[in-house]
Amino acid sequence: MPRQFVPDCYAIDFAKRIRDVQDEMARCNIDVYLGSRLRTLSWTLDAFLPWRSYVVIPSSGLPTAFTFVIDAARVADESWLDGDHVLGFAPMGGQDQITLLSECLAAGLKNGRGVVGIESGMSNYLPEGNLTHYEYERLEDALPDARFVNAHDIVDRLSLIKDEGTINRFRKAGCIVDAGHRAVRTAISDGGYRGMTETEIAGLAAYAMRRAGSEWEWSFTGGNEIATGYRTGLSGGACTPATRRKCRSGESLMVDLHAMFLLGLGDHAHNYLLGRVTKRQRWHAQNFVDLVKLCLKAYRPGTSPSKLADEMMIFCEERGFAEYMVPGFEHGIGMMGDEWRIGMNDGPFPYWTNPDHIYRTGEMLICAMQYACAEENIGFRYENAILITAGGCEIMSRFPLSVDEV
Repeated sequence: MPRQFVPDCYAIDFAKRIRDVQDEMARCNIDVYLGSRLRTLSWTLDAFLPWRSYVVIPSSGLPTAFTFVIDAARVADESWLDGDHVLGFAPMGGQDQITLLSECLAAGLKNGRGVVGIESGMSNYLPEGNLTHYEYERLEDALPDARFVNAHDIVDRLSLIKDEGTINRFRKAGCIVDAGHRAVRTAISDGGYRGMTETEIAGLAAYAMRRAGSEWEWSFTGGNEIATGYRTGLSGGACTPATRRKCRSGESLMVDLHAMFLLGLGDHAHNYLLGRVTKRQRWHAQNFVDLVKLCLKAYRPGTSPSKLADEMMIFCEERGFAEYMVPGFEHGIGMMGDEWRIGMNDGPFPYWTNPDHIYRTGEMLICAMQYACAEENIGFRYENAILITAGGCEIMSRFPLSVDEV
């Protein structure tokens, strides 16, 4: 039997989520839904699925998940579904994913006829999980009388406003990230940074967060991202996997940490100036901190990514550092696998964030800023998961906002 919903602060009623999907399927005249995106799997199954996986949702009743056979028992143990509804595929006769999926989809159709909702599109995010061209062709061959329609917007629409259990998971993940930052701050203080490598800092943070309960340093851009010196100013520091470069006096240090708690994601970047600090470095640092404070105050229901960016860039121009700012101030966030796009992606560029998306109470995103002065080998980053509230926003990581001199 599937795990029953027992309310607690982290509980999510996944059975209700499935019923909500089924209601939308009925509204859209879809007989059976094939989810393949990582965000959909997390949102519907409540399990970590690192292998190619799928969920088939019929018009009524329980869904069935399919994952690589070596992981099926573990997924069944973690998911709210029972073992009868978490199956493994393997390269054996009749056990490959196309055969299993087509049989399961056919069970939701009438004599092989009807509409199958799939998830297709494109992304700048590598593990998005859209149905591949090959998978689509083979399923069409197996179900020649069925009609396939792109229906990813069903899950996107339903998952936009976060429920209390999801929000509390993000709050806990934010607390875990703070534990990592405290460990790093202690380790690099009083000259402790001397001779320390970026990879060592990443490991110290990871150990502290694991002790605090983190399940994964979830970012696909290098786990915990650490940059020192000139690397903090590379392209706004938007992707800086830790290297073996050592910390040096007179340079900046950026520490961007990622934790996961029950598929809720913690993300926070903090910045330092090491050893000898110049007046010019302090000018850069103050610019950045003041901008972050202003940005956090600007988040509220009714604003949009483009409106917020315009407000921030006016401030940057007035202060004389607009050339150092990447003109984007957020990215989307949801449960594991849903970490890029904002809103319904119905803007001028298909499958990208709509810059005029209007934020609503209950949405979550990452306040994300990159400040890069490559010619001076300095840069800063701020990331923090936030919840849009009726009066503004709530930040998930409470580590103090500053550029610390150590």
